[in-house]
Amino acid sequence: MASGFGDMQSLLKQAQDMQRRMQETTRLLSEHILEGSSGGGVVKAYVNGNQELQSIKIDKVAVDPEDVDTLEDLVTTAVRQALAAAKDVRDKETAKITGGMNLPGLGF
Repeated sequence: MASGFGDMQSLLKQAQDMQRRMQETTRLLSEHILEGSSGGGVVKAYVNGNQELQSIKIDKVAVDPEDVDTLEDLVTTAVRQALAAAKDVRDKETAKITGGMNLPGLGF
């Protein structure tokens, strides 16, 4: 029975190490900025690797008071593109730690 306890300690240590690595990855992802754009680059959205919107840049040529719907579509497209890029980066970084397993409770 003592070896079972040792196995449990080893498993707990591995889980703690994985959690520490995930926290560090989350910190690094917060510094990784990704861009999405639309309309040939007239609208750009920037998100970090944790999928948090950082900023939106809109070129003056995209602003037409008579056509707000198009500008809204351009912004939505750019944000979706940036978020998809961030999700891809986050998934790849997480897979490096978890070996591709979906582990609940680790913050991802």
